[in-house]
Amino acid sequence: MIHTRGLRKRYSGRVALDGLDLDVAAGTVHGLLGPNGAGKTTAVRILTTLLRPDGGTAEVAGHDVRSRPDAVRAAIGLVGQHAAVDEVLTGRQNLVMFGRLHHLGAARARARADELLDRFDLTGAGATPLAAYSGGMRRRLDLAAGMIRAPKVLFLDEPTTGLDPRGRTEVWAAVRSLVADGTTVLLTTQYLEEADQLAGRISVVDAGRVVADGSPDELKSALGGDRLDVVAADPAGVPAVRAVLAAHGEPEVDADERRVSVRVADRVAALTRAAADLDAAGVAVHDIALRRPTLDEVFLDLTAKEHA
Repeated sequence: MIHTRGLRKRYSGRVALDGLDLDVAAGTVHGLLGPNGAGKTTAVRILTTLLRPDGGTAEVAGHDVRSRPDAVRAAIGLVGQHAAVDEVLTGRQNLVMFGRLHHLGAARARARADELLDRFDLTGAGATPLAAYSGGMRRRLDLAAGMIRAPKVLFLDEPTTGLDPRGRTEVWAAVRSLVADGTTVLLTTQYLEEADQLAGRISVVDAGRVVADGSPDELKSALGGDRLDVVAADPAGVPAVRAVLAAHGEPEVDADERRVSVRVADRVAALTRAAADLDAAGVAVHDIALRRPTLDEVFLDLTAKEHA
């Protein structure tokens, strides 16, 4: 549904995109992750025809962004970092206004507003001015406005920035509902948990190009498999825990947390052996557990390599 090759963009001598290659499958959430200045928003602006690239190619829903921008715009919706809804109007009035801006007739705009209020669980607040909406409600209304024309592709540029956990959960539920109905979503976010929750595939962008691509599990596995974490019962036991786990690899020690971690290839065998060795050595532990690498660790590892 989205296909780019060698996409390039430069601002006043600064490279924003440096050969971005991206493929997004239909009916999925594809996460675009990267630090500030990595090129995420520039990529979205090009894909939504708000900015012309300096080089490379980009297609959205089968249409070239440079030669057929009108066809691209007819196939997409965009929800930016900041809510585009009017604070004075009610929720329903906002959606009717957006419908009219999208050239729907008055009756069709009203009907579509009611459909979207119901879909995003906002019917009860439809007659309420936005000043009384919570952050999560505003962002759901913003999502609804982006769906006025039932787009094939929806671009979400950091949609939950500034929301509390409840608001973020509400937006996540709304996004899952859209994808279940066949919408393709390109999500840019700085929240690693958000990408882990929503995205079936993730592209990590740094310095204007994709440095890694895969499912969340694939990216985590590429970091070196599972980790065995052992928390010593007291600070004096940390060296003994480290000595036992050294049989599995190079341990990492967090003295403040009394935690020693090591990457392991065979999770069950490593846990069983470590538990037996700790017991045999008489080392008292507070906790022992296996865990997968987090996307935070993947992100930090990949971006650190790029800047090494």
